[in-house]
Order: sequence, then C-alpha cells, then structure tokens
Amino acid sequence: MKIKVCILIAVLISSFDLMAQEYSFSGDPDISFAAAREMAFSGNHQGARDTLKSILIRYPEYTDVRSLLGKTYTWDGAYDDARLQFNWITSREQQNKEVWIAAVKNEIYAQNEHIALGLANKALIHLPEEASLISLKAEVIHRIQTKQESKNAGAEGDEKIEIKHSKNLLEFGNAIDVFDAFYEPMLYASVAYTRETRFGKLMPRINYSNRFNTNGVQYELDVYPRFSKKLHGYLNYGYSRDAIYPTHRAGAELYMNLPKAVELSAGMRYLGFATSNTTILTGSIGLYRGDYYFSLRPYITPRRNQTGISGNLLGRRYFKNKYNYLGVNLGIGYAPELRQLSANNILLAETLFFIESQQLLLEYQFTSGDMAHRYRANLGITRQEYIPSPGSFFWAFTAGVLYQVAL
Repeated sequence: MKIKVCILIAVLISSFDLMAQEYSFSGDPDISFAAAREMAFSGNHQGARDTLKSILIRYPEYTDVRSLLGKTYTWDGAYDDARLQFNWITSREQQNKEVWIAAVKNEIYAQNEHIALGLANKALIHLPEEASLISLKAEVIHRIQTKQESKNAGAEGDEKIEIKHSKNLLEFGNAIDVFDAFYEPMLYASVAYTRETRFGKLMPRINYSNRFNTNGVQYELDVYPRFSKKLHGYLNYGYSRDAIYPTHRAGAELYMNLPKAVELSAGMRYLGFATSNTTILTGSIGLYRGDYYFSLRPYITPRRNQTGISGNLLGRRYFKNKYNYLGVNLGIGYAPELRQLSANNILLAETLFFIESQQLLLEYQFTSGDMAHRYRANLGITRQEYIPSPGSFFWAFTAGVLYQVAL
C-alpha cells in the first residue's frame, strides 16, 4: 500500500513539474529565441522546437518564433505541422514576405505544387510587386509543367511496355446512317491494317458503302510520318471507280507540339470527282490538360462567290491510357472527315459545305486487360438542310462500332 502511494505521489510531482515547464516561461524571450536559432541551424531541431514552443505559450504573437518553428518542421519533413504555423501567421500578417515564401516552399517540398501555386497567387494579392514571390510562382508553374510532361512521358512508356507486341493491328468497322426523310438507310464497312515503323505509322484501308441503293468500294492509304519529337504529319490518298466515292481523295497536314501541352496543325483536303473537285483548307489547335484533351478544327472551302466555313470541337476524357477514353464531337457545317454524299459521280459534298448542318457525336473506346483488343462505339445525330429544297431539313441518326486486334 505504501509503495502504491509513493508511486502515485511521484507521478503527480512529475506531472506538475512537466506542466510547469510546458505552460510557464519566465526567461527573456529574445535570448531564448537566439538560443533556439543556434540550436536549429546547428541541426538540433527538436531541442529548438522545445524552446520555441515554450516561448509561444507565453508569447503566442511572437511571429519570428512561430516562423522558425514552422521552418524546423519543414526541414524534418513534417509539412502538415509546418503548414499550421505558416497559416496562423499569414492569416494575421498578410504583408509578411518571409513567411509567405516559407509557406510556398513548404508545399513545394511536400510536392503539393498546386497548393503552392495557390499560396503564391494569394501572396501576390497582398504583395503584388514582390520580385521574389513572382520568381517563386514561376518556379512552381515550371514544376507543374515538368511533372505533367514527365507523367505523359511515363504513361507513353508504360503503354509501349504494355503494347510492345502491338506494332501490327487489324481493324474492322461498320456503321449505319438512318434518316427520317428523303434518304434510305446507308451502310458502311471497312477493314484496315496498321503497321508501326521507326519512321511512323502506315495504314492501308478498304472502305465499302451502300448508299443511294448503290454499292461502292474505296481504297485508301494513311501515313503518319514522324519528323522529330515536336513534328509529325498526316498524309492520305484514296481511290475509287464507283460513283458514290470520289475518284481521288487526298489530304496532308503537319502537326507541331508546343509548350504547355498545346498542339497546332495546318493542312488541306482534296476531293476529286469525274466532273468536279473541291479543295478544303483545315488545321487544328489541341490542348491537353491532365486527363482531358480538347481540339478545335475549322474547314474553309474557298469559291469565287462565297467561302464555306465549318468546324468541329472535340473533347475527350482519358482513363488509364490514351486508348481508353470517352469523347464528344460537336460540329457546325459539313465536315469532309465525315461520310461524303454523292450520286452519279457528282460531288454533292461541294454543295454540302455551304448548307446549314449541326452534328453531335459520342464515342467511347476501351481495351481488354492485356491491351490486345480495342473496342470503340459511336452514336450520333445530325440535323442537315436538304440540298434540293433549301430551308427543308432532315435528321440522320448514326451508330457504329470499331474493333482492333493486335497481331
């Protein structure tokens, strides 16, 4: 019994002693702060923190003490604890440049670049001309861009590992257009072979259509040459002897990758029938933001009396890699990348570029677990002016599937 009482008394005395040490500070805060600084910069971070905390109990508004406490947490990788100290100060002293810088650097070290950017922007609201903060913000932006580029490069590297056996692809596609007036349903089918080479990608394709109660076949070759890491291209040529296809179809485009995940291109398309032909100027501006991609593409068809202008806006949300995505394509005016309408070897598309038309197309692509199989489904709706009767419109509903298999 006496032993238990002695232990209890000893514990109580120790507790009171610790509480006294923790909650009372009777020394000179400046001298103690100087001693804590010396300990901190000599590597004794924990000893410095003990002293700094004891000072703050008596002098909680001592900013330099709290700032040094936050820095010692940063130096030891305790970024959350450091954030609490820096936030306490910046919420009360918006003009404290040193603490703003320390707060931003704490998030950089924690690899929270977006939080660091937000803090830098907030600091510049209160200190708009501060060069050190402007420079720090530029560093944060550079880190974000570098990390994104590394992420994209890493993703591409992973994809190469996953599909290293997929330099050869066989593709099968089919689709149908159903109209509410004027036209009978139109059927489409295609088979293509893709070969990856060190110079780029080659894709010969055979297209089949049944339109206007007429069968037709078209032979095409797509080439995607790579000139450098920032430059690549697109070349196309197609030939057909059937009336529902252009006799000759050609295209060329040059793509350039720019900083900040921006892609620009410029090119042309040519459609040549037995009695007429059309040249279309085109280009695109693409933007990558994280898992999202957006692209705007205009089509300009020059003629003597008027110029036809149409365009498409594409948006995609990528998932685990570039082969898995959900996309939306919005179009105004007629686009040559879509199926051309022609009859009796007359290029109706030349007229289509000058009529009123709106399109909405949804696309979803996914792959098998081993990446050897890819599947794409398309579903769309088009409202289009009827060429023989200006002012009259019809609706077209489109559905299609595409399958690719690695060889």
